[in-house]
Amino acid sequence: MNYFIIGTDTGVGKTLLSCALLHAFAAQGKRVVGMKPVACGDNLDVKQLRAAGNVPASIGQINPYYLEQAVAPQLAAQFIGITINFSRISESYQELNALAEVVIVEGAGGFRVPLNASQDGADLAVELGLPLILVVGMRLGCLNHALLTVEAIEQRGLTLAGWVANVLHPDMAMLPQNIKLLRQRIQAPLLGEIPYQNNVDARLLAPQLNLDLLEQLHD
Repeated sequence: MNYFIIGTDTGVGKTLLSCALLHAFAAQGKRVVGMKPVACGDNLDVKQLRAAGNVPASIGQINPYYLEQAVAPQLAAQFIGITINFSRISESYQELNALAEVVIVEGAGGFRVPLNASQDGADLAVELGLPLILVVGMRLGCLNHALLTVEAIEQRGLTLAGWVANVLHPDMAMLPQNIKLLRQRIQAPLLGEIPYQNNVDARLLAPQLNLDLLEQLHD
């Protein structure tokens, strides 16, 4: 029941969904923990993930790489003279997996964001071997971004367990029609729609996610 949360871009709601999933699984009585392998800029995402889990874990386990520069991870790592190493991330993931029944791993930026000189976010997803949940930031251009991401997932031989539509603008034109087009073109199920709000509470969002659709993946 572990999942890797990816997005069509940065700032589309990956942390919000990750925390909502943690709350939802915790409400089922499961031991849950979040993980952010690479965080750039402020570490608010890491703090939110840690608070949403119910299993004690160290910051180092939850976030093996914290980089102060709010830029692409590879550039942020180069700025301080380090290289993001997948073996360190995998070790932390295995430690968390031993502690919890559900580990929700949140990716950095978009799916193909560079992490080091030869590997990107898609390579990390392959390394961890987890089913993916895609957050689609509903705004102009989202159809192209979403479908290109799904195509990249398929090319890597990964499993897309589901996707979530997160409305980023209150006045997006033809929002229902855009969601309908994505449902027609994405084979994985739509797990939920996040309406536009200034301050969305992940705990309140949790009951709106259809976890039954995820359960079918494991049947």
